[in-house]
Amino acid sequence: MKITAALCSIAVSLSGCATYHAQPVAPAALMNAFDARTLDDPELRRYVAAHCGGACAPGVWDLNTLTLAAFYYSPTLDIARAQHGASQAAIQSAGQRPNPALQLPLAYYATNPQVGEPPYTYGLGLDIPIETAGKRGYRIEQAQQHSNAARFNIGNVAWQVRSRLRDQMLMLYSAIRRASILEQQLAVQQQVAGMLDKRLSLGAASELEDNQIHITLARNRLDLANTQKQIADARAQMASIIGLPVSAMRHVDVRFDAFERVYPDIPVDDARRRAILNRADLLAALSEYEAGQAALQLEIARQYPDIHIGPGYTFDAGANKFVLPMSGITLPLFNQNQGPIAEATARRKELAARVNALQAQAIDDTDRAVQNYRAALKNLQLADALLSAQQHQLQGLQRVFQAGELDRLALNLARYEFYTNTLARQDALMLVQQHIGQLEDAMQRPLSATDIQAVNRED
Repeated sequence: MKITAALCSIAVSLSGCATYHAQPVAPAALMNAFDARTLDDPELRRYVAAHCGGACAPGVWDLNTLTLAAFYYSPTLDIARAQHGASQAAIQSAGQRPNPALQLPLAYYATNPQVGEPPYTYGLGLDIPIETAGKRGYRIEQAQQHSNAARFNIGNVAWQVRSRLRDQMLMLYSAIRRASILEQQLAVQQQVAGMLDKRLSLGAASELEDNQIHITLARNRLDLANTQKQIADARAQMASIIGLPVSAMRHVDVRFDAFERVYPDIPVDDARRRAILNRADLLAALSEYEAGQAALQLEIARQYPDIHIGPGYTFDAGANKFVLPMSGITLPLFNQNQGPIAEATARRKELAARVNALQAQAIDDTDRAVQNYRAALKNLQLADALLSAQQHQLQGLQRVFQAGELDRLALNLARYEFYTNTLARQDALMLVQQHIGQLEDAMQRPLSATDIQAVNRED
């Protein structure tokens, strides 16, 4: 018995055991850390500089740099990274070989043994499991493919973060531009209302005409107030997506150069190819399919039983016995693992259908985005032509006014109409940018990173 106890002590001392270390989550500390986040954080600036490749000016916050800030702070990306870490740990678990089991046979003979022989049986044995048919390799392959899918999911989540951020930046850009145009239009409209009030007092204008201009003025003031609210809301949404407190985005000077670029044309075939080869969700689905392949191979391999070898020594009532039995072999009498094999086969078929569905969706999304973009671009070109013609007309009216052949009311009414068409042109540009975002989402790739040449469309 002393020998057995000693062997047990040696086995325990040789086994490397992990120890538990508590990592409590303190909500108050998390809140303080969140409130302290800012775009001026030195670590964030180093991260942005390291991932910009020298193409970002320090302190300039545009779509690219704010996207990197979102990658640095975003809580949804932290979850995706943690899931990938768990999947990598699963590879280690899949590769572990089963440990042998220590057996300590002990018996006492209740009946009288032979004279001079001790009434005890004790010894030491091992149960060594041996996996057959490459099961360990299939488990590792399955875990590796799940890890690949989790890694691609990081890219998919990162793109979703970038897409949401771009949408809110476009909302902010459009609201700022719209507010600026509305302020200019309201200034002209107030002059028109003042002139009509004066004409009404002199009997040179109708009360209906004067009331109409004041109603329109009130409506436009409400439109401006709503637009200013959209500016504040878009900044708050951007802060949420990036992972910052709202106060950190309140006074940030955001650059909107990305929303002044449009593309003369986008080849459908090129966009389709990029969508199929680049979409992270499609690549993740392909990895899941490969994991399903490995799972099916594993279930097929499980038709073949594992082997257990049990070498040991026994002191049996005075007799020394050395044994090398083979035990624990499962006999495939009632089933040959047909159920799990059928489930794995069906699962593989389901994963293949998912890959095909995602690929079809990517192609359909790309086709629709290109079609919608072309239609929106045509509308923008028409809006540009109309605005250019009206601007030319306004310049002519200005010359006529300076010559004394046109009154100020008619000139201001023409200015008001010009700002109305300027708003329409801004809406057309926003629609173009929305469809650019849809196309980028279909490809999960910025158009600026492709070989498609862009042109700037500025007022």
